[in-house]
Amino acid sequence: MANAEDYVPRTPPVEPSIAGSAATGVCDGDVPYIFYDVTLTDPDDKATSHTAYLTLSGGGQSETFLLGEIVGGQLSGSMLWPGASVGPNGEPTGWPGWIQVGGTWVQTDGNYGWTRGITSAEITVNPETTVPLSYPPASPNCVMAPPGADPTPPGSTTTSASGTGLAETGVSPVLLPLGVGSVLVILAGLVFFLVRRRTNTSTR
Repeated sequence: MANAEDYVPRTPPVEPSIAGSAATGVCDGDVPYIFYDVTLTDPDDKATSHTAYLTLSGGGQSETFLLGEIVGGQLSGSMLWPGASVGPNGEPTGWPGWIQVGGTWVQTDGNYGWTRGITSAEITVNPETTVPLSYPPASPNCVMAPPGADPTPPGSTTTSASGTGLAETGVSPVLLPLGVGSVLVILAGLVFFLVRRRTNTSTR
C-alpha cells in the first residue's frame, strides 16, 4: 500500500512556444528580402506541427507563405519580399507595388503593393506569434523602387521645400515678392490720385 509521503505531484506539461522568433525586412543589392529566424521551444514535445508559415496582412488583404520545416528547434533563412523579383544574376527586375506598362514603370496597388505599408507579421507553427516587420527603407546604397521612379508613399502629403508646411498654391515662391510689390505700387498710385484730385477740387 502506497504511503502519502511517497506521492510525487505530476508536473504539468510545458506548452510549446516560438517566443524570440523574428522577421526583418532587408535591402540587399536594390532587392527587398525578408530574413526570418524561428525558434521552437517544446521540451515536452507538445507541438502538433513543425512547419513554419509567415502571414502578412494589411489594407484588407492577407497572404500566407511557407517558410519551411523546423529541425532541432530552429529554422533560419530568407525569402524575396512578395512582389519582388530578380534576374539570373541576382539583379532586381521587379518591386512590390510596381508594374511595367508599355515599357514604363507604373506604381500600383497590385503586385503586393499593400505589403509596403505593413508594420508586423505573424509567424505560425502551432503555436503562433506576432513580430514587427516593415518594408526596408531606401537608402543612398539601396534603391527600393525602379530606377528613375518617384514612389509616392501611402498617405503622404506635399509640403514646401523649406519644411514650413505651406500648402501648394500653384504660385512659385519666387513670384510672391513680385505680386506683393505690384499691390503696393497700385495702392501708392491710388493714394496719389486721390490726393491730387482733392487738391484740384479745393483750388477751384
